[in-house]
Amino acid sequence: MRSKNLQSESINTGSMADIAFLLLIFFLVSTTILQEKGLILRLPPEVKNPTSVEVKDRNVYNIRINSRNQYLIEKDLRQNLVGLREELQTFVLNDTGSAEWAESPEKAVVSIKADRGTDYKTFIAVLDEVKAAYYEIYGKRVGVTGAEFRLLDLSDPEQRALYDKGRAGIPMNISIAEPDAANS
Repeated sequence: MRSKNLQSESINTGSMADIAFLLLIFFLVSTTILQEKGLILRLPPEVKNPTSVEVKDRNVYNIRINSRNQYLIEKDLRQNLVGLREELQTFVLNDTGSAEWAESPEKAVVSIKADRGTDYKTFIAVLDEVKAAYYEIYGKRVGVTGAEFRLLDLSDPEQRALYDKGRAGIPMNISIAEPDAANS
């Protein structure tokens, strides 16, 4: 008697499929998709007929990163970025008039070049140091720190004037060249 009841019972899976479908729709509608911020870079406008500009070697500060995430900074192999920020400030400002550093802050260019195998983390660390060096220069010119300079509210006319005063005559010339093939 008992075995006959077990064989005759069946489960209607049609309603379970409906429930699963409703749950799928619920999660699709209610889930928010994370948007990664990425790097905030303003690309230069497209130029129809690009012209080449001669830049003297002394005005270019070279930073290379190989596929093993090692730095070659001004022909000096380094394991870390200690002191890079201060060196960049010295290079850009050239307060002593040294022939080794940039002729003027307007002509100074920081060139960052990486291999295809370079980690993003390493590249971004270098880019952060370069930008921090510039922001510290700007901040010193208006009497604030580099971090405070970055937080200036450009919609406020007073803070906008500080921002413009800090950046006047010192463009942030950072060249990010196309990467080389790994291990080249």
